[in-house]
Amino acid sequence: MSYTKPNLKSKHYDNLFNSLPSLEGKTIAITGTTSGTGYVAANACGKLGAKVLLLNRQSERSVKSYESLKANTPNGDFIRIECDLQNFNSVKESTKNIEESAIEGLDVLCNNAGVMALEDIATVDGYDVQMQTNHLSHFLLVKLLFPLLKKAESLRGEARIINHSSIARKQPSKNLKSAYLEKNGGNLGGNGTSIMGGARWLRYNQTKLANAAFTAALHHKLSATNLNIKAIVAHPGLAETDLQTTTVKDGGMGKWITRQMMKLGQSREDGALGILKSIADSSINSGDFVGPGMGGMFSAIKGEAKAYPLESFYDNEEVRNLLWSKSCQAIGQEFSIK
Repeated sequence: MSYTKPNLKSKHYDNLFNSLPSLEGKTIAITGTTSGTGYVAANACGKLGAKVLLLNRQSERSVKSYESLKANTPNGDFIRIECDLQNFNSVKESTKNIEESAIEGLDVLCNNAGVMALEDIATVDGYDVQMQTNHLSHFLLVKLLFPLLKKAESLRGEARIINHSSIARKQPSKNLKSAYLEKNGGNLGGNGTSIMGGARWLRYNQTKLANAAFTAALHHKLSATNLNIKAIVAHPGLAETDLQTTTVKDGGMGKWITRQMMKLGQSREDGALGILKSIADSSINSGDFVGPGMGGMFSAIKGEAKAYPLESFYDNEEVRNLLWSKSCQAIGQEFSIK
């Protein structure tokens, strides 16, 4: 018997969507829009009037999700752009098409795409498949698209970079370790599946910790400039998306325990509240962490998205510097914010 989603009902999405302003005249790029929170955010941004760039790996799913977005929002301006986050060359190639579609600058880059608890394998570039997908390729995207973000800021007064973290940033480790950011793909502990500390979940934890630390580093560097480019991080709580389906299929979680756990979660629409609020809510500031809760595990599982401060276990000089230096080494480029 395969894993079947519990089909959870949305409780908060409509209230948030109806509170958001028009996004007319803005261009928004979102990674990972074939399903889940990325699909919901892309659909919402299209309905609010933005030009939405859909950054996905070329697949049948990406075609079907694009057709679904067009059907749901016939007046939406959606543009498909091939971008395989497991391949640095694909990311670099994608920026050419992004530049052609964002002539007046890029108002928002939402680094949403992610994979969870996959096997201990390397990408074609030699990095852990989870770390490259979830963080390193997003770091490269921000670096390459930074001129477009600056252009939008100069023309319209603001731009935003949004990263998507997780409850998993805290468990099983709060310490970002350099080995996971280095060319060690396939040699990072094997395939233990225990959520409390198995190697698959430790690798996932390190990526979600990297997402938060990247935001902290960006916020710190941007605060030293005159640019009004906001660095924001969000988390979805325990959201019903294809992440669980993929992880079960890959052997990272059992079907029964996944079904039981997800009964405690929330819909993909409510899971998208954090990134959607980060994209469009005028009250969100640089350095905010936006999600359903930041206390204990249960308070963070579901609920309305609210803004919280960044946390000290990754927002400190040592971790910020480690994240930045190792990420620059991985992409083979320096990245100066100015």
